[in-house]
Amino acid sequence: MNFGLTSEQLAIRDHVKTLLDDVCNMEYVARCDEKAKPPVEAFQALAKHGWLGLIAPEEYGGANGSATDLAVLLEETGNHFEELGLWLFRTYTFGCYAILKNGTEAQKQFFVPKTISGEFSYAFALTEPDSGSDAASLRTRADPDGDHYIINGRKQFISGFDISDYALVALRTNHLVKKQLGISTFLVDTKLPGIEVRRIPTLGQHSIGTTEVTFTNVRVPATALLGELDKGWSICEDTLRYERLCLSAARIGAARNAFDFALDYAKNRIQFGKPISSFQVIQHKFADMKVLLDTAQTMLHRYAWLMDNGQAEKADTAVLKYLVGESYKSISDTCLQILGGYGYCMEYPMQRFFRDSRLATIGGGTSEIQKTIIASTLGI
Repeated sequence: MNFGLTSEQLAIRDHVKTLLDDVCNMEYVARCDEKAKPPVEAFQALAKHGWLGLIAPEEYGGANGSATDLAVLLEETGNHFEELGLWLFRTYTFGCYAILKNGTEAQKQFFVPKTISGEFSYAFALTEPDSGSDAASLRTRADPDGDHYIINGRKQFISGFDISDYALVALRTNHLVKKQLGISTFLVDTKLPGIEVRRIPTLGQHSIGTTEVTFTNVRVPATALLGELDKGWSICEDTLRYERLCLSAARIGAARNAFDFALDYAKNRIQFGKPISSFQVIQHKFADMKVLLDTAQTMLHRYAWLMDNGQAEKADTAVLKYLVGESYKSISDTCLQILGGYGYCMEYPMQRFFRDSRLATIGGGTSEIQKTIIASTLGI
């Protein structure tokens, strides 16, 4: 197992850094956050340069990249702007990955090229008002109606639905079997009649944000079904495992950005006649954060290697998600403390890292759920 990056992966990182230095600088990120504006220009710039096709096979116009390649790209993207990385990962995961693995050839031919070009972006609609950590208890249903299905119900905390073209939606299609066995997944056009979307004000993640989505007699063609009827729960679980690789990569990048900003500040902030970085109490804070960052990054690349080699287990996913989420939250909190009053001011970016990082231990599976998963694999 070699954790060193290949020359091709170093080239991915360097090209993405150069591109985003130009189109996604700190001023641009601040405007997106303050105005609750999605980073469309940066997203389209990445699409223009072919990066949305990183994991797609060459036959569809992609680069046939690995999970490690994707981790490298998303870590660098997250280092510039976490929410851009999260928008990208949803498009990779619930667009390319889910469709390539579970779709018909017709679905692949229709969706994948438009995903690579940036014409389509995606959201994932799983959580409901009464089914969060117990996601399989979802009740939003899809009932057959000739060559269509009719969707009724409500989804909660669906990030990016209002800026996405399609959503991978988990729906109840059979009420007479065990809850995990009666779920199907559909690729739903987000602009269909009967869909009502409400933006939910949140502490962080202002640029893309999250939504509440209500479906009232929404007609979708039967061809929107992804995978087999009533067997969509396995697709949900599989995409969530892939999601946690991507989430972790983007958040490690964001944590490193916060770390670097605080380090630069500490080296230049003079108190008692010397930089605060010269005080042992500050040095130890950075040492602790360095350990968290390096451990998280090592675990990320270990997990990507396991995925590339077909060896990733359920516990591996949970360990990565838990470690990265808690590390990002801790690092952003420590960095804000180092900046003191300036960290608490909205004109400095540290408050954004602090706000955004708080979701890392909640969204995509809480830290408590990850620990429960880890414990279950130990037979306890």
